[in-house]
Amino acid sequence: MGIEELTALSRFYGADRNYIIAGGGNTSYKDDSTLWVKGSGVALGEITPEGFVALDRVKLAGLWKLAGAGTSREREAAVLAGMMGARKPGEEAKRPSVETLLHDLLHFRYVVHTHPALVNGLTCSRGGEGALRDLLGTGVLWIPISDPGFVLALTVREKLEERKRTDGKIPEIIFLQNHGVFVAAHEGEKIRSLYTTIMDTLRKKIKRFPNFENPLPAGAVPGAERGVELLQNLSGGRVVFSRNNEIAAVVKSPGAFAPLSSAYTPDHIVYAGSDPLFIEKEIDIEGAWKAHVEKTGRPPKIVALEGVGIFGVGSTEKAAALAVELFIDAVKIAVYAESFGGPQCMTDEKIAFINTWEAEQYRAGLAT
Repeated sequence: MGIEELTALSRFYGADRNYIIAGGGNTSYKDDSTLWVKGSGVALGEITPEGFVALDRVKLAGLWKLAGAGTSREREAAVLAGMMGARKPGEEAKRPSVETLLHDLLHFRYVVHTHPALVNGLTCSRGGEGALRDLLGTGVLWIPISDPGFVLALTVREKLEERKRTDGKIPEIIFLQNHGVFVAAHEGEKIRSLYTTIMDTLRKKIKRFPNFENPLPAGAVPGAERGVELLQNLSGGRVVFSRNNEIAAVVKSPGAFAPLSSAYTPDHIVYAGSDPLFIEKEIDIEGAWKAHVEKTGRPPKIVALEGVGIFGVGSTEKAAALAVELFIDAVKIAVYAESFGGPQCMTDEKIAFINTWEAEQYRAGLAT
């Protein structure tokens, strides 16, 4: 029980790329006085008990009064300062997860928040909410798309209060549109059981699974090595190439790439960018790159060359590889979403918030 079980749960889900990529996801355990929550940017798959931040729950409870204070960004800054102030002695070098208040809010001792592509095939689809009720019943809570952090915590608190008034039940499973899922229980084994139910139920409803067979290196694809060379020169960083059967289908034409032309979740923005660059065959790569940077104000982390493949671009090899991994995760989501009415990306407003949010910039820096 306690921190040992939390560590085991965190490592179990964090080490499985079907649930967690990079620094995504967060977990917690609580008793009456203390909340232990994953530190921001800490990789769940390798976490130790020292990777959690111990916080005073009385001090955390006092942060809800900031709901009406200032602008959205001013509130987030004030909440972050309050969470840092709630750290218990000896925890001062750690930064708690941005979802700390949501973890503290939930009634159960253990909370495990992950971003499985299978789950996000539902949460990032046009028919997700209705499909969720049909699949898992009314005991599961659906949260409409929201900014993460304090805004999300406020939204969940409001929805939980509505649910308590209507049927008095406390949901153990919360699906977040264009984000992921929270699973909560008093025992770690119940967490595992609930996740198994979620994944098995969704898997049975998927009509098509992505085909990542036939991976090819850059040297085996005409135009790929030249693309790597040009993009490295333009970015001044590192480039990782990827092509397989599913990627080949995605880069076949601008229309085929359209479902991947924006972002599905905050993690995709943080690690793969919100605006991938698709370059058609007759377009000059250097000119397209410069035009994209001028338009968006930032270099792309993913570049797709029509008929060739995709290229992850980053300041380091790790950053470039993460961009590719998150893009492939987005491909999975787009394919799974076909079973629930088709894919639906985040709104421009929500994307803009993530692109300029200090908390996500901090997390990206730690991961790469």
